[in-house]
Amino acid sequence: MHVSTILSLALVASPLAVSGYLLTGYLGGLCKTQQDYQDDFTVLKQQAGSSIVRTYSVIDVNVPQYRCEVAAAILPAAKASNVQVILGLWAESYESEKAALEPVLTSEYASTVYALTVGSESLYRGPGPENGGLEACDLLSRIDDARQTFGNIATRVGTADSWNKFQDGTADPLLSGKCQDKPPVPAIKFLLVNAFAYWQGKNISIDAVEIYLDDLQQAIGHIQEASGLNTVEIWNGETGWPGDGGSPYGNAEASTVNAEKFFENGVCAALAWGINVFYFSAFDESWKPKSVGDDNTEADETHWGAFTEDRVAKFKLAC
Repeated sequence: MHVSTILSLALVASPLAVSGYLLTGYLGGLCKTQQDYQDDFTVLKQQAGSSIVRTYSVIDVNVPQYRCEVAAAILPAAKASNVQVILGLWAESYESEKAALEPVLTSEYASTVYALTVGSESLYRGPGPENGGLEACDLLSRIDDARQTFGNIATRVGTADSWNKFQDGTADPLLSGKCQDKPPVPAIKFLLVNAFAYWQGKNISIDAVEIYLDDLQQAIGHIQEASGLNTVEIWNGETGWPGDGGSPYGNAEASTVNAEKFFENGVCAALAWGINVFYFSAFDESWKPKSVGDDNTEADETHWGAFTEDRVAKFKLAC
């Protein structure tokens, strides 16, 4: 499973064109400007038909020497480009994220903000400083605080996490709004489910597509059993496959040919089911550190883009 960096952003589009692409807050290791985001939006709208973006953090510190004011740059860029935003707050530093967002998220962006997400794979990482994540009730309280703080602008507030944390019941407090010894709160109604057959070491020619679709089905099935049919808005929050120059992981081989196969056979199948899909990622990211999979093996994450770093598409981005 992909371990998310501090910031990503994604775009969604019409059916049978990939719903979304993830971006980070950096370009060549430097903070993106408002113009950089507008240039990204132009390419993604023209070549993928995408018109919604998503971030994972208000402030990006993934490159330690650069503290990027993501929300302050992306919101005016999105408004100018007629793009909506799923705006993220990093749950583990929620109070500082909230403080940074409050002066930025004004009523002028009410039609620009599609949703807020609090947390990215917080449950997958697990609670405690040694893991860097949260347990479900702590995450729920932060999501609920964001609803109370920003609900006059953002009508949807939720989170993103790994498919298995929705499937195995770890996220059930989010679905019920109930935690022991705490007053109940409204259940969460906006969820992004991440699923990566690559990070499970699956072979693109044998079982990768089947595993990816089955993971989504299991997660969505449990959410609907717990919450009721069609009561929660569910997206595939992240999926993808590394291209040429990436690392192998188990039986999963990185190549642009395999990335195209996964896009055509996996992403397009999910879209045909009616599931919005965020493809990880929009562009190659040469500055990015390695990520860790389910077996704690490190793997390169600089070649996952559907586009090269200079915005050239690697394969056809349509179904």
